[in-house]
Amino acid sequence: MDKAEKIRNISISDYNYNLPDERIAKHPLAEREQCKLLHYDGETVHDRHFYDVPTMLPEGTTLIYNNTRVINARLRFAKATGSVIEIFCLEPVTPCDYEQIFQTTDSCTWLCLVGNSKRWKQGDLEQTVTIDGTAVTLRATRGERRGNSWEITFTWTAGATFASVLEATGEIPIPPYLNRGTEDSDSDDYQTVYSHINGSVAAPTAGLHFTQQLLDECDQRGIKRRELTLHVGAGTFQPVKSENIGDHEMHHEFIAVKRALIEELIACNGPVVAVGTTSVRTLESLYYVGQILEYNPQADGDELTVKQWMPYTTPCEIDTRKALQNIVDYLDRTGSNVYMGSTQLMIAPGFTYRIVNGIITNFHQPQSTLLLLVAAFVGEDKWRCLYDHAMDNGYRFLSYGDGCLFLKGE
Repeated sequence: MDKAEKIRNISISDYNYNLPDERIAKHPLAEREQCKLLHYDGETVHDRHFYDVPTMLPEGTTLIYNNTRVINARLRFAKATGSVIEIFCLEPVTPCDYEQIFQTTDSCTWLCLVGNSKRWKQGDLEQTVTIDGTAVTLRATRGERRGNSWEITFTWTAGATFASVLEATGEIPIPPYLNRGTEDSDSDDYQTVYSHINGSVAAPTAGLHFTQQLLDECDQRGIKRRELTLHVGAGTFQPVKSENIGDHEMHHEFIAVKRALIEELIACNGPVVAVGTTSVRTLESLYYVGQILEYNPQADGDELTVKQWMPYTTPCEIDTRKALQNIVDYLDRTGSNVYMGSTQLMIAPGFTYRIVNGIITNFHQPQSTLLLLVAAFVGEDKWRCLYDHAMDNGYRFLSYGDGCLFLKGE
């Protein structure tokens, strides 16, 4: 059995564990940084608090986090019959650029999930809201079906931006496993303090524990802080329903990494610590973008998409610095200072980490691709010991729960 076949045959049931509902944190702690932190240094497990992170990061660390901001992606339209149709914005269609679509002032089209769609048999949905003292009528028109999603065209009056329309009409889409409705507090609680690029429908939750004071302390200790962007899609909540992971299709997500960061990674001699699985997937995807460019220097657009199984089906014959330099050369060719692309990367036990030396993350759902990513980093046997330790020592789980700091041993 070759490597790719071995990875595809991983049974997701091997990554199950008992997670009682009472161990799922329904809200964050009042002081974000006061949460527990499970620290694993490659050999030993330590129980800490998140406010210890700046003192625990190795000297010369580059700390990289995802600056995406969660949008009010869930919209509810009440019909005259009393039925409520829920529209969940997933990703932009027209215009397809995130920055542009939030600045549109009359219409745009999104790929959306539609809840209670059987009650939406024909016609448009409509609601009126007030934005900056002006009544704005928002209309939703259903278009082409794409799998379990629909293209929905939104049109509105008064020349407001779509960003302000969402702010006025939508709500923060908290994870379904919290088993509660969105509350006013989630507007702040479900955003990282460094979020500023609109686009996600789920938060990069490992970063929720950071406060500005902690970030300042990182600066004082000489820890370099850098940003990238991955807009988190609803697929991050999608459970693996197949028996083997080879039958699970990963979702595509938009990534953006500045040229300056890629150049820093080429020159970097210290550890790279990624905040959250989204940052991990973005950074590790860069290697495979560079590999595509190694064999096809003129590749562009969709040709640079990192496919789900690429790490396990293609020979990795170039070193990491060469792969990253290929991206810099590509940016030179295209006259851009930011690499923008799409990744479908699946990180599972058997994956070779090429950029990331440490991960700050939360505790993830049983039988999830995020748990597979952690197992690939700490060891496919070690992850269960760490989760058992957390369960035995009162840690809180999932998005609003406690954190972990995993570092590679010497």
